[in-house]
This record gives sequence, C-alpha cells and structure tokens, in this order.
Amino acid sequence: MKIAAIQVSSCEDVSRNLKKASQYLEASALKGAKIACFPELFAYPWFPDSEDESKKELAEELGGLVTGEMARLARANSIAVVCPFFEKGEEGKLFNSAAIFNSKGDLAGLYRKVHVPRLDHWEEKFYFQGGDKGFGVFEVDGVKIGIQLGWDNFFPEGFRALGLGGAQVVLLPGAAAFASAERWLAMGVSHAVANNFFVVRVNRSGHEGGLDFYGNSYCVRPDGELAIEPLGMNEGIMLVDCELSMTGLCRRMWPFYDDRRPDQYAALSK
Repeated sequence: MKIAAIQVSSCEDVSRNLKKASQYLEASALKGAKIACFPELFAYPWFPDSEDESKKELAEELGGLVTGEMARLARANSIAVVCPFFEKGEEGKLFNSAAIFNSKGDLAGLYRKVHVPRLDHWEEKFYFQGGDKGFGVFEVDGVKIGIQLGWDNFFPEGFRALGLGGAQVVLLPGAAAFASAERWLAMGVSHAVANNFFVVRVNRSGHEGGLDFYGNSYCVRPDGELAIEPLGMNEGIMLVDCELSMTGLCRRMWPFYDDRRPDQYAALSK
C-alpha cells in the first residue's frame, strides 16, 4: 500500500491553499499512492496562534468548502484522502477534525481531536471542544486506518484503542514548530512498536507569524524502524510503501496484545 504524506505550508487565502493541495494530490495519485494525508488544519493559516473570535467563521460543516473540494478531488483522482479541517458540528459545536474520504469520494469516517491543548501559539481550547467520537478505525479501500491529531500524540490510550480496533496504519496530521522534531519522532516510534502498526506523521511546513513549522514528516514501521528518510523542512510529498502484512508478523513476534491485563487497568478509566 503506497501512502503519500503531503507536507505543505499555508497562507491566508483558503482557496489558494486548496489549489496547491489539489496539485500535490494529483501528483501523489500519478505516483501510485492509494491514500494521501494532509497536515493539521492545512487549508487555513495557523489561526490557533492567538485568540480571535472572528476566526471561528472559518469553521464548516461536512460538505463545505474544504471537505467538499477534497471529496471531489479524491473521486477525480481515485485516491483516498485524509482531510483535516475546522468542523462545525451538531448544535454549532466546533472541533479540530479529520474527514476520511475513500477513492470514490465517499465519506469513510470522521475523527474529532480528543486531546485539545492550550499552549502559547496553540490556543486550541479557545476554538475547539474535545472530540466526542472516540477512536474510530476506518476501513478505507481495504486498509484499516486510525487518526491522531497533534496533541493526541502524547496520550498512549488513543493509540492502544486503535490497535485493539485492528488499525494497520495510524496517520498523524500535525502542526509542530520549534526544536521538537526528535520528541515527536520518539513518540511515533514508541507507538508503532507498542502497537505493531505503521505510524505516518504529516507535519506542517513554512513560516507563519512567529512560528517555523519544520515539516519532518516520517513513517515508522511496526518494528520501530523508519520506512523512509523523513521528508525535511520544505513542502513536498513523502511517498512510502507500507507492507501491511508486517502488522500481523510483528504481533506474532511481539505478542503485547496477548499479554495485556485489562483486569489490572482500572485506574486508567479514572
């Protein structure tokens, strides 16, 4: 299974961002990718940098400007797409979400970011509620995938839930800056090894305000080894072949799931 991590920068013009995304998506499909993933909130400027009530107007329902265009492009290019977006949900609730479209452009799943931070330059609690759909595993053109967005990466519970749900690939759309690349890579390796699935991180790139998003998108195999060299800082496509049979092989070699003791994990539900 060939997966494309599309690492892009963003500007104030959402239409321009979508046009760029369409070009990268078409290139990914021509190179044989079956699934493409974009960075967190890729279609917008990084508005969570500060609190701004007017930026809440960027939120859209499923089928809006961003998700409608990505569904169309998935269908036109016969490629499944993971589309992070600013969602306006039920009763006007706002979420940091990712819509998953299969290669026919049909909605295959929706993930809402569960763990929402409030940090300098990541004032997400001002904009988003914590996700309310749990940790879904979505079958996309024969592949079982899960999503974890940004801050979710530092909470092992979601990754374990996805592994128990049968995920073969977990995609991590992100928006990380500063000198944190090694920390994020360490987390990706640990989740891949502990759960025996592929971890594909897709980070933002480019300079916005006081932030330098450094890219460094990567793919870790179920055995903890890098499947390919990380992409670097600039825009581009990381194209990686994921041999999905490795998930089953690694789970037989390292039977972590067989040795779990749920009867001793009561404290985790508190």
